[in-house]
Amino acid sequence: MAKHPVPKKKTSKARRDSRRSHFALKAPALGECPECKTLIPPHTVCSNCGYYAGRKVLEV
Repeated sequence: MAKHPVPKKKTSKARRDSRRSHFALKAPALGECPECKTLIPPHTVCSNCGYYAGRKVLEV
């Protein structure tokens, strides 16, 4: 029968919460479309006007 690892000492609340300090959700990074000024994620085609890097790439 396999033995399972068991902690030798109780993890303190401070250590546990410090480990979880990076778990918070971050707001998505949004930039402004230079053509229509809509907020879009970086490196994506604007779904409002169809421009990417100053060129029309999508017919909307």
